[in-house]
Formats: sequence, C-alpha cells, structure tokens
Amino acid sequence: MKPRRCLPVVLGSSLLTVALLAALPAPPQRQDAAVGKILAAALGPSPIEENLRQLTDEIGGRMSGTPAMRRAVEWAVAAFRQAGVDTVHTEPFTLPSSWSEGATRLEVIAPNAFPVHAVSLGWSPPTPPGGLKADLVDVGMGTEAEFVRARPASGSILLVHSQVIRTWADLFDEYSRAPAILDQAIASGAAAVLWMSSREHQLLYRHVNNFLGRIDRLPQALVAREDAQRIARLLAAGRPVRVRLDLPNRIGGPVEERNVVAEIRGRERPEEIVLLGAHLDSWDLGTGALDNGCNAALVIDAARALVAAGVRPRRTLRFVLWSGEEQGLIGSWRYVQQHRAELDRIVAYVNFDEGIGRVVGYSLGGRADIEPALREILEPIESWGAHAHTADAFLGTDNFDFLLEGIPTLVATQEEHNYITNYHASSDTLDKVDLQSLKRHTALAAVTVYGIAEREVRIGPRLTRSEVEALLQRTGLDQQMKRFGFWPLWERGERGRQPERNRSPASPAGVDEVHRHATGSIMSR
Repeated sequence: MKPRRCLPVVLGSSLLTVALLAALPAPPQRQDAAVGKILAAALGPSPIEENLRQLTDEIGGRMSGTPAMRRAVEWAVAAFRQAGVDTVHTEPFTLPSSWSEGATRLEVIAPNAFPVHAVSLGWSPPTPPGGLKADLVDVGMGTEAEFVRARPASGSILLVHSQVIRTWADLFDEYSRAPAILDQAIASGAAAVLWMSSREHQLLYRHVNNFLGRIDRLPQALVAREDAQRIARLLAAGRPVRVRLDLPNRIGGPVEERNVVAEIRGRERPEEIVLLGAHLDSWDLGTGALDNGCNAALVIDAARALVAAGVRPRRTLRFVLWSGEEQGLIGSWRYVQQHRAELDRIVAYVNFDEGIGRVVGYSLGGRADIEPALREILEPIESWGAHAHTADAFLGTDNFDFLLEGIPTLVATQEEHNYITNYHASSDTLDKVDLQSLKRHTALAAVTVYGIAEREVRIGPRLTRSEVEALLQRTGLDQQMKRFGFWPLWERGERGRQPERNRSPASPAGVDEVHRHATGSIMSR
C-alpha cells in the first residue's frame, strides 16, 4: 500500500561504485570518519544478494497470515543474528482477519462465451456458493455522472475502467477513487465489482480497497486490461454481456502475526531510540522483490554494515521489519500501541518502501523543521544527490502511525523506475532488483540513522496532538485520512497522539522542550 501523490524532479547522478568511494577526500572529522567506515562496509562484499534471493526465490510471496509469512519472519530473525546485532526478537499482534484466494473464475457467457483472465482483490468476500451469474454494466471511470447514465440494476456486476499507471500520482489516483465507487456500487445494489487492470499485457496484480485489515464490503476482482476492454467494446456496440463470476475465497478469523525487531544498543543514551524500518510482507502473485523484499534486505544489511564498521552511536538503533502493511499498516500501528510508554524516547523513524529507483531525498512528513539537521547529517555524501527533501505528508506506508504520534519521520523518496509497472504484480520478481542501487540505498540508510542517533541534539521534537492535527490540515493528510476511512480512528483517539489531558505527568518531555527553545516550535514556521 503506497498511494502517494508526487515525486520531485531532481538532477541525475551517477551510480556509486567502490572506485567512487575511494576517490572521496579523506574525512576530517570523527563523524565523517565513521561515515567512511559505514560506506565501506555497506558498499563492499555483503550477504544482501543471497539474503534477498532466499527471501524471494525460496520463500516467495509473503501474504500476512500465511505459512510463507511465518517462514519470512524466521528468515529475518536468522539474518539479523548473522548480521551481528545486539538483540533480535519478534513481537506478536493480531490481524483482524485472515484471507486466501480460492480458484477465481470469470467468464463471459453471452453474447459469445470466452474466458477472462482475473484475480480476486485482497480481502474480498467470496461470492455465494456456485458463484454469480449476472448482467455486466459498464460504469466507466465510476464517477457519479457515469453511474447516473449507466443506471445499473440491482444484482448486476459492474465494470470500472482505469488509466494505465506510470507515476506515483497515477497510483495514488487508483487507490483514492475506489472508496467512492464502492459506496455507489453498494447504493445501486450491485452484486460485485470488476476493476480493469491499470497495467497492460494481461499483467495481473492484487491489492486491497479496505485499509483496516477487515473483509471488504463487496466481492471484487481485477480483470486483465485487454479482456476488460474487449468486454467494454461489446457493451459499447449494444451487445448485452452476461458473465459468471466465482470467487471462492477462504475467510478466517483473527490471526497472529509478528514484527521482527533488532537493536544495536547506544553507547551514551541507550534509552533514546532511532528506528529504521521496512515491511516484510508482500502480495502473493509475484515474489515481492521490489515491494518490499529489497528494502527488508536493506534494513538487515544496514544493521550489518553498522556492526561491521565498528561504530556505535550515542542512541540505540532499532531495526524493524513489519507485518500486515499491505492490509492497512496494521503491524506498525500495533507496534505504536504496544510501545506507547516509550514514544517520547523515539527520536525519529526512517522508512524505505519504494523499490529500487534512485533515492532523491526524504519526505519529511510535514516536518520542515527537521530538514536543516538532516542536511547536516548527509553532508558527507551530498554529492550523491539525495537532498531533494520535501515537507509533504502522505498515507501509504509504515511511517504513518509514528507521524500521527508526533514523531519525526523520514520516508525515502525514490524515482518510479520499474516499481509502478510491477507493483503488486506477478512480475515483481528478483530479476527486477538492481543490486548496485540496493547497496547504495543501504549505505544511505545506514548513514542517515547513524547520523540521527549520533547528534548531540535530537533532530526534532515530538509534537503534541494539537500540533499534529495542524500538520494534518496543513499538508492535506487529513483529507486522505477521511477518504480512506482513517479519520474516525484519529477522532476517537484509537490511532495517533492522545489528547494532552491523558498524558502521564511523568512523561519525559524535557529533551523536547530544550529543543523547542533552541530551534523554535514547528508551529511558528
């Protein structure tokens, strides 16, 4: 799940090689010397390729709540131990429901019979036993005006069109229009919805249109673009189309999942924590290499590089691989709830979740106040070009619940590269991953979290609930939350920073207050 809106355009830079690293001037300061050691460890020989091969080729797609995901968790624990971290463990949480696809079948039975390539959407309810036979109604892009023109009869199956997606904005649009279309489908009495694939060449993929980890409201399937267009042409020519849809999906009750947590303990302020994370789960049609196996391997190898470099920062570095991300960021949400007592001590959360495209900077979750410190941290590698930081905030990856808690978050902003085409698709496989780019990103991640953990002063304060709410309104994230159903959880206090009246008097806010006086409140910027 990564519905984001835009990616800033920045100047290109050449791919870093070991020769380029050797050509860098000798770092004059202790921190720069540490950065040099980290870069050498990250960019040199490492097990990252073999780790990623095991995760993708041997374990494969890792849908939450499945045996494959359990094997992935065991793989991650073993890989962290091999990396030499101080500690590693798993933390359980409950996913609201389990789901698996049955033998999805869709065929046109009139005016002329032909089979159609389709897969069920994730967490779609099943069709009734024996499937559905119904007339198909084309509702175009699913706008209110198109629904009025189509006048779908109760019990019909709806076909919704799409544009071919090529950019982050296109992907955001595919997600963002679904909730309103489903509302109209339910109001019309539709029996099911068929979504035209936004990818060409009969490429199939899977995601959810319900982001709370629950079974969705209507049976839904994704139809190969070419098949959907053939059906649409028949309807446009005045030929009524009748279809048979069978989605014998298997629905289960709550299921236990686990996040994987590893640490390198800080040397001076071990109680303060800097987090680096990526989600471990994936969809099951491909092997989850771009989304998000490469970045799960990155998190492990960043920990390995820091250990190998022999650097131990002031604060504790914590590395987390999340489960349940694809069902609505469930694992990171539960983690925040389970760790509420220590949230004042979390200095920042850094997240990687956009494949292998070149990192051009970080999205700072509405926090322009943290950019100066970040630029200082990344100064030793400024020539890499990863400095187009943005103060936007979006809903779609595991920084979200940390942002709602007022914690500074950084999400790697990456070029689309081959990510959009293969997103959640059967083509998301290991051959799409460029290892040299992955190692460069690993080095960047390690330098980033080391620099945040080593700074004398925190990168930014934790915001109060009122400050977070102002940030949501300023960035438009509040509107995204309303569109995708998250806003009621914020209003009820089930998700996000608790109201100030509920804060414990013993909450260790002193460091935040010192930082506010030193840098000025974010609200004044």
